[in-house]
Amino acid sequence: QGYQFASVTFNPDGTQIIAGETNGRLIGWNVATGKEIFNIEAHQDQVRDLSFMPDGHRLASCSWDHTVKLWDTNTWGNIATLRDHVSHVNSVSFSPDGKWLVVVNGAYGDRIMKILQRYGIDADEIRSDENELPDLDAISNALSGGSFSYLAAVHCETTSGIINPVNEIGLLAKEHGCIYFLDSMSAFGGIEFNVEKSGIDFLVSSANKCIEGVPGFGFVICRRDALEGTRGYARTISLDILSQWEGLEKSGQFRFTPPTHVLIAFAKALDELREEGGIVARSKRYKVNHTACLKGMRALGFKEYVAESLQGHIITSFLYPKDSFDFEKFYDLLNDKGFVIYPGKVTKADCFRIGHIGHIFEKDTKSLVNAISEVMEELN
Repeated sequence: QGYQFASVTFNPDGTQIIAGETNGRLIGWNVATGKEIFNIEAHQDQVRDLSFMPDGHRLASCSWDHTVKLWDTNTWGNIATLRDHVSHVNSVSFSPDGKWLVVVNGAYGDRIMKILQRYGIDADEIRSDENELPDLDAISNALSGGSFSYLAAVHCETTSGIINPVNEIGLLAKEHGCIYFLDSMSAFGGIEFNVEKSGIDFLVSSANKCIEGVPGFGFVICRRDALEGTRGYARTISLDILSQWEGLEKSGQFRFTPPTHVLIAFAKALDELREEGGIVARSKRYKVNHTACLKGMRALGFKEYVAESLQGHIITSFLYPKDSFDFEKFYDLLNDKGFVIYPGKVTKADCFRIGHIGHIFEKDTKSLVNAISEVMEELN
């Protein structure tokens, strides 16, 4: 039909063929039917090379017009343009790993960075204070550089109890063509949010925390195509989640000895979550616990580390009441009264944490506050 192509490629699953013309247009066809899927004006000169992200969700094109462009393969809209090349751009490809941008405002964002560094994966961070929300403008500006493939954040940063803006961060990830990874270990099951609308590609959580099972395994909720796009990425046998998923799909079995008792407890915990009324009801109970805790602790003279408008209902950090406060003795005396709180601080500021999740209720929170009142009298 008079086409003059300068580049051509198949998408990762082989269902589409994409070609770049010498006139700058980008055209795609369905392999099975031969029908044209799209035909767009992509560049101002020859499209010299094409490269799919391994999960097939993004396509990069480069041209003699001195640009590289990134395309969303669901809509075929342009989501990023890399300019300022001094000459023709003749080739483009995705790194198997890509570069990560990690949003850090606490110990668990720090932990993500440490994991990436341990494995030698290229990563930068956007850091905020532990009692402040991430700087969305700083995240957007960093992503605009065009060198990042992945964006990672923590949902509830239990260092301080702050709840990060996962929806807004997700919008930035999609705007800049990044895979979005969310650590929702302490939030999933206790906070209402929509995984799809938040643009989350991979979410990790745990059998315990807000699900109220017992510790013993983690789980991943992810887009299937994104998971399939990680083939060959795993650096360990045990943590190869693609192989684990394929094994479960094939045989219904774990690859190695399964944590049977923890799985049974998890199934029971899910039954109890449904019986309670789901996440809406559980979240409401946690909020009641949080409110009761704040009221009681403020009456005793304690102040929160995080501003009330930024607090979540998962866990709250309270500042030490005075410089000479002996937390170890405070902790031991509370323990003697049958109450266990988080042992020690993880924030830079001097504070301790009280959790509001688990199978506890308002009356339990009030009993804890009464015990704290008694301990403070003993300490004074």
